This record gives sequence, structure tokens and C-alpha cells, in this order.
Amino acid sequence: MSISNNDYSKMTDKASPNSPTLKNCIFAFLFGGGICCFGEALNSLWKVLNLTQEQSKLATPSVVIIITAILTGIGVFDKIARVAGAGTIVPISGFANSVVSPALEFKHEGFVLGTGAQMFSIAGPVIVYGTASSFLYGLIIYIFRLY
Repeated sequence: MSISNNDYSKMTDKASPNSPTLKNCIFAFLFGGGICCFGEALNSLWKVLNLTQEQSKLATPSVVIIITAILTGIGVFDKIARVAGAGTIVPISGFANSVVSPALEFKHEGFVLGTGAQMFSIAGPVIVYGTASSFLYGLIIYIFRLY
């Protein structure tokens, strides 16, 4: 018995509920904007604490990464992500989650072969290609003296 494409399409439409696109967009906007506003609030806090602009550029993403890693580790970030959807993929928090999640998933295999080996299974290609492209860009700038 074979199923035609039309029959298969009808079956999948019946089995999968429609996604509430507008609601998802609003939640993504609110949560993603909230994460960014939190970062801006941290920047303001650093100014009050008399950190230089250079120091605050380092401190803000570090704090966001640490908070995201902790929330991922205790299982809270995944619950937030279910509601916020794409809003939690703000680059810095999404990156921290993509490093911590696989590390936690494979921790039963040990620190080296589990946590250490799997830590960058999702974020690893981003790091490799990001590093390679930034090196290539820097090389082009250096060769053509554009900087």
C-alpha cells in the first residue's frame, strides 16, 4: 500500500497543530528584547560602579553567559525557551545554552569523554568558522592595508 503525496499532506496537517505565529513572534520579541534590556541595565550598573567602557564591554557578556549557563544547568532556561521561542536565541544567551546543554546531556560519560567532548558539539562549528573567517578577514585587511 502506498500513500500519495496528497494523502500524506492531509495526514500531516491533521496530526500537527497549527503554530500560533503571531503569539510566537510577540513572545520572541518580548523575551529577546528583555534579555537585551537586561544587558543594557548591566552596562548602566557598570557605569555607576565606575567601570571603564572597555571593562563593561567585557563584564556584560560574561555575566549574561554565566547566568544563562546556571539557568541551563538547573533546567530553568529550557522552560523559559519553551515560552520565549526564538527570543532566547539572542546571540550571547543562545551560545551559552548551546555549550552547556550538550555538556550536561553527556555528563554521565565522564568529564573528558562526556562533558569535555560534547561541550562544543553544537557551538563548535560556530567557533571554528567564526575564528577562521575572522582570521581570513584580518589577513585581507593586513594584506591590503585597509585598516
